[in-house]
Amino acid sequence: MPAARPPVPPRPVAPHPTDADGVRLPRLRVRDVVLRGAAHGTAAVLVLAAGMLLVTGHHDRETFLAVVAGFAMVGAAVCLLFGALLWAVSGRDVRRWRDWRTITGQGGAVTIMGPALVRTGMLALVLFPGALGLYELVDAAAYDSFLYGE
Repeated sequence: MPAARPPVPPRPVAPHPTDADGVRLPRLRVRDVVLRGAAHGTAAVLVLAAGMLLVTGHHDRETFLAVVAGFAMVGAAVCLLFGALLWAVSGRDVRRWRDWRTITGQGGAVTIMGPALVRTGMLALVLFPGALGLYELVDAAAYDSFLYGE
């Protein structure tokens, strides 16, 4: 009878597959980045709705919401424009924030900043109509309601 072979220990498995440069696979896709940015924007609108209640004066509350809407509109335009430009320049080499350590050259940050700016732009693009809608709600609120303020 042949001698029993000792069990072979399992090979350590990387938590996420990577390519030869150490970049996580699969690479980022535009659809996934846009959807995550929209989800973050929805959460930002909920935080804004809760935060607007901390501003007590009616005029101050309207001003706060108008300023947030204005900054969100400008931020969405700038971030989406530059993010799309940097994403296009990156070509197929699009990386996540956690792949920062894999950058080797001076222009490598472009591969990370493109998706980051697109995600931020989508957050602002969702925040803009949310802030504008809250502004309209506060503006149309009855004098004695909690939305109107003091």
